[in-house]
Amino acid sequence: MSITTQKTQELVAKYGKGANDSGRTEVQIAILTTKINSLTPHFQKNPKDHHSKRGLLKMVGKRRSLLDYLAKKDLARYRSLIQELEIRK
Repeated sequence: MSITTQKTQELVAKYGKGANDSGRTEVQIAILTTKINSLTPHFQKNPKDHHSKRGLLKMVGKRRSLLDYLAKKDLARYRSLIQELEIRK
């Protein structure tokens, strides 16, 4: 369900400026996207798990607000990130 510490560190190294730059908007969006994608199979098996679905919806909302912020601040970084993470189909 949740992602490992190693996977989080890989995402921070890939999208952050350094190995400890976990506050960068791109890093936070990438971590939330990975968590959201890892929860998808759980909901296919357990469609009545409404408590976890609420947490998923909160993560999706947080990611949406971070994406809106990034689009407002730097449109080029926003477009490259959504293309790289394959958020938009």
